[in-house]
Amino acid sequence: MEHHRMIIGLKDSSGDQQKWVVDSSVDSKGNLPLRARTGAWKAALFIIAIEFSERLSYFGLATNLVVYLTLILKQDLKTAVRNANYWSGVTTLMPLLGGFVADAYLGRYATVLLATIIYLMGLLLLTLSWFIPGLKPCHEETCVEPRKAHVIAFFIAFYLISIGTGGHKPSLESFGADQFEDGHPKERKMKMSYFNWWSTGLCAGVLTAVTVIVYIEDNIGWGVAGAILSVVMATSLLIFLIGKPFYRYRKPSGSPLTPILHVFVAATAKRHLPCPNDSSLLHELSREEYTKGRLLSSTKNLKFLDKAAVIEDRGSENGMANKESPWRLATVTKVEEVKLLINVIPIWFFSLAFGICATQGTTLFIKQSLAMDRHIGHSFVVPPASMFAIVAFSMIIFLTIYEKLLVPLLRRATGNDRGISILQRIGTGMVFSLIAMIISALVERKRLDYTKQHHMAMSAFWLAPQFVVIGIADVFTLVGLQEYFYDQVPDSMRSLGIAFYLSVLGAASFANNILMTVSDRLAEAISGKSWFGKDLNSSRLDRFYWMLAALTATNLCCFVIVAKRYTYKSVQPSLAVADVGDDVEAVSVTDTSKFT
Repeated sequence: MEHHRMIIGLKDSSGDQQKWVVDSSVDSKGNLPLRARTGAWKAALFIIAIEFSERLSYFGLATNLVVYLTLILKQDLKTAVRNANYWSGVTTLMPLLGGFVADAYLGRYATVLLATIIYLMGLLLLTLSWFIPGLKPCHEETCVEPRKAHVIAFFIAFYLISIGTGGHKPSLESFGADQFEDGHPKERKMKMSYFNWWSTGLCAGVLTAVTVIVYIEDNIGWGVAGAILSVVMATSLLIFLIGKPFYRYRKPSGSPLTPILHVFVAATAKRHLPCPNDSSLLHELSREEYTKGRLLSSTKNLKFLDKAAVIEDRGSENGMANKESPWRLATVTKVEEVKLLINVIPIWFFSLAFGICATQGTTLFIKQSLAMDRHIGHSFVVPPASMFAIVAFSMIIFLTIYEKLLVPLLRRATGNDRGISILQRIGTGMVFSLIAMIISALVERKRLDYTKQHHMAMSAFWLAPQFVVIGIADVFTLVGLQEYFYDQVPDSMRSLGIAFYLSVLGAASFANNILMTVSDRLAEAISGKSWFGKDLNSSRLDRFYWMLAALTATNLCCFVIVAKRYTYKSVQPSLAVADVGDDVEAVSVTDTSKFT
């Protein structure tokens, strides 16, 4: 059957849905996807299911990691927190590599499969280190120092999980968002809700992890917990494979670095040429020629880069311009994609302070709860890592309130489909992270005074307010950062965009270690007393929290300045071109350019 080039869009002004998806996606057989059979929530639910199991495993291990390092591997507080931050940092920076591989070479679906298998290998090794006699932590019930074989197996297992997370996180989340077409009004609104419901599923995994899994680790055994996590991960992998016919796929587009170099080289080569004020005089492909994504409109910032799209010989035909080397002439869309990446840099940098605050929720907050009274009634003791359940609870509750109540009200008030802009959402969360650090400092000061006066531990539920507020901060900033780094990077780099978001938390973990070291040495030099002693009662975490509050406040002022000057992605109204059937039909497509 002969195939014709066909323009597909909204069939008429009555708002009937498109039959085909025309955003460069394909179905599992490599054909143009039918909207009724693929994508949207029918596909996204399979993807959220495997995210639930991954977060169940990650937080079941990460929130109890400091406890494991101190109680099982016999490390002191400072060493344990540093090792936990190093692992967290590596785990959240690895997605930069995983996102690059997914976008450029393997594709998101294949990357998720490979990463999940590696993740499962790490869980199995961790489980076996508790059942194989030669890998068990100790010879006897109690021991002063663990076996080296167990320590080695433990760190190999945990860093296999880091590698698995590196491919899993950026690919899976962006693969889920790919199931919704930006050019379709109904699916575009679904995508805005997707990140909220994705985070709700994520929080459900976190909540189960820090209650059920952590309780099993503390009261039954890490080996049993590892076996459960391995079974759940294997089951979710099977569910993910069952959903294969329903997914929409994006083909990898090759290295994203080469087009970036094209723009910089072309702009530098033509740096002496004048840049026209009329952007229509710059080189761009027609909508019919550009079939791999969306055309971007020219923006006014970073005008130097526009010289890459200047046609040197205006007398030549457009066809000649199209044939010119990409090292000498770039399209407006390629120039704008480079601008998007440059615009990301200050937002990424000024999000680090929030990441440092969020890091405390799985390290110092948990260590505080370990030193406090966690009894409910006379017999039940809450595992220290289970205190993180308060964060998960507050996120689930507030995400629901935000999605169902605040967004509709804000839409009516602002006229913005998101309610508030992405950067306004991120900035609001930073305010809550500042409040969380202030509360943390006040509570820790009270805990120290109470312990000194009464010679007994204060109730761990005094920590609840700081856990709740950091959860609300996560609803705004973490979910906002996910949206931002998916939406505001080039369409061909969306897995890498999610990796940029995750790298905020990874870099923040390393930055937190540096802050701990520097502040500790300064404190010893000035007062002769360390902020991080051998235990919490000989430490001064309240002063560290006050320092973080000051850092967050300063950072927030800088973020507001950058956000006010930010230029959002501007997408041209597009007509999508695809190869389907032999009936040719031309129709219009609604402009979906800016929803910031």
